[in-house]
Amino acid sequence: MKNWLRKNPQVRTIRVAASDLNGQARGKRIPSRFADKAVEDGTRFPMSVLNLDIWGEDIDDSPLVFESGDRDGVLKPTERGFMPMPWLDAPTALLPIWMFHEDGRPYEGDPRHALRAVLERYKARGLTPVCAFELEFFLIDDSGRNLQVPPSPRSGKRRVAGEILSLRALDQFDTFFTDLYDACEEMDIPADTAISEAGLGQFEINLMHCDDALRAADDAWLFKMLVKGMARKHGFAASFMAKPYEDYSGSGLHMHFSVIDAEGNNVFDNGGAEGTDMLRHAVAGCLKAMPGSALIFAPHANSFDRMVPGSHAPTGVSWAYENRTSAIRIPSGSPAARRIEHRVAGGDVNPYLMLAAVLGAAINGIEDAQEPPEPITGNAYAADLPQIPGDWTSAIDAFEASPEIARIFPRDLIRNLVLTKRQEVHYMQELSPSEQVIIYLDTV
Repeated sequence: MKNWLRKNPQVRTIRVAASDLNGQARGKRIPSRFADKAVEDGTRFPMSVLNLDIWGEDIDDSPLVFESGDRDGVLKPTERGFMPMPWLDAPTALLPIWMFHEDGRPYEGDPRHALRAVLERYKARGLTPVCAFELEFFLIDDSGRNLQVPPSPRSGKRRVAGEILSLRALDQFDTFFTDLYDACEEMDIPADTAISEAGLGQFEINLMHCDDALRAADDAWLFKMLVKGMARKHGFAASFMAKPYEDYSGSGLHMHFSVIDAEGNNVFDNGGAEGTDMLRHAVAGCLKAMPGSALIFAPHANSFDRMVPGSHAPTGVSWAYENRTSAIRIPSGSPAARRIEHRVAGGDVNPYLMLAAVLGAAINGIEDAQEPPEPITGNAYAADLPQIPGDWTSAIDAFEASPEIARIFPRDLIRNLVLTKRQEVHYMQELSPSEQVIIYLDTV
């Protein structure tokens, strides 16, 4: 890690940053000449910093604050090491970190450690998840009182409708996307295909599949930070919030995953379209945990504006083959690539918690050899299905009480997230929907 800085002497400052429960980067700015200390000894800040509300405020009744003396954790570099921050004007390096106790134990309130713990369950069975994210986001002109699509740098005109898979819409922001892809190369984020989506100024970029789920979550977390930073550099905003415009589709974060064994074989592949018993067990686990996981997939007040029937966001607990109205889709194609697509989450999620929830639910199903109901056919919105919690308070209650969630996440993380969201519910009730949108625009 130290060699990276020595090879990049133009870098004068670094940022050390960890993800809090809302997916916000929390950390410090350090002159590069003191970076060796951050690498060798780590840095320190209060454990409560990973458990702040969406405004960055302490949780009023959290045991991490006054009850415990607001004690420090030790934050050490992740495997990622230093990387550039291309959206800043001055040459700057980012060092991702995660939190440990003083004695070296992982801090269970850190969302990256929650994912690591789930992956240990796969490792114990000789299995490795292979994951890929699809991230949707909006480009937004927020300079006036009302949000709108930024004018095209090429034509000066604004889009007036969603343009699904429109090359023209992509080309209108070609300079932004070219710079974004160049920045992904600099940061080693595997950005693949970009498309224009159904919302006003909405786009999707896929990240390539990865057999290191921690790295895949890192990529998604860093990509969200990068997109928002690069948009500001180009004079507009980018947001992964679930629903900025009432009359247009919201943004999702879909995750595809398969599982390979020690020999590299896809354990979901039986040579046919239906997949293996293990695929069905994983699907069953995901379905069983879905009501309790709703708070992870829809973590904010605005999240539930996206989750309404007929809006391309699942509302019922279901699975299907090659059906985008279902919550879980088994894509068609080569049996060797047989996989599960989880379609519930919004773009505003914490990627570490989202991936831990999905993979944790799947391993629950695999460990118990659970069997799912029959796959649905046709329009899931028209079917009589168990429903995913449709409001924030119900999702918080379901998360806190879920036995499936208790198998996936540490007790302290469950407590911390519930306290966080109940505080946010209390304060969000005092704000109008338009005021809430402004809060979420820059944060998620």
